Amino acid sequence: MVSTKMKWTGGLKFEGTSVFGHKIITDGSKKAGGEEAGYQPTELLFFSIAGCAGIDVVRIMEKQRQKLTSLEIEMTAYQNEDYPKPFHTIEVKFIARGENIDPKKLERAIELSEEKYCVVSQTIKNETKIETSFEILTE
Repeated sequence: MVSTKMKWTGGLKFEGTSVFGHKIITDGSKKAGGEEAGYQPTELLFFSIAGCAGIDVVRIMEKQRQKLTSLEIEMTAYQNEDYPKPFHTIEVKFIARGENIDPKKLERAIELSEEKYCVVSQTIKNETKIETSFEILTE
């Protein structure tokens, strides 16, 4: 089980604290009424995909005795024009640097992440049930 919590701090800003104690702020664009004082929630979705896949690929490449010196992950997402504007396509590009990197091993590491290990990608690919509840506290 994973559990998170965010607290509204005014305007469109929310602050969350990670399980490691790190703070994160989300905010909306100025166009939407925010102050652009934090990450957009959609950015965090893409950082989550890249971070999850990146960890997998680095670990798998190490097990395959591939010497990565750098791994960058570029993402581009395309969304519908109509609200709620869901993303219909997410392109993920891995840029690897290292000594004698075997392209087949890198490709396999990416496939394993996508198909087996990355919980974020698996959650997005599959239908995930979201259950909502609420509680009202009096002042």
